[in-house]
Amino acid sequence: MATIADHDSYIAAAPEAFRPVLTHLRDLLSEALPEADEMTAYNMPGFRIHGTVVASYAAFSKQIGLYFLAPALSDHAAEIAAAGLRASKTGITFPPRKTIPDDLVTRLAQASRKHADD
Repeated sequence: MATIADHDSYIAAAPEAFRPVLTHLRDLLSEALPEADEMTAYNMPGFRIHGTVVASYAAFSKQIGLYFLAPALSDHAAEIAAAGLRASKTGITFPPRKTIPDDLVTRLAQASRKHADD
């Protein structure tokens, strides 16, 4: 994908099959983080609060990545595993046909925001 300027441009440039999932993630994160500013960094759209990127997402060739602050992911490791998802220290990757439960995305975003305030 080319360098992006904003969330809309990023989603529009993503593979067509990924666009609905990316749009849905953006909406969920916007609702969970109403005080966050939309931004782009490292060629990914994200959400920043008081200078800290607390959530971001990305489309890759076969999967989508959803990223939070590391403590937020470790706080919810059991839920992530129970949902059948793979997580790294800072992110969860999944194919567009197997999405993350909405309530888990919301809890992860809120936990990431909490850890940004610590």
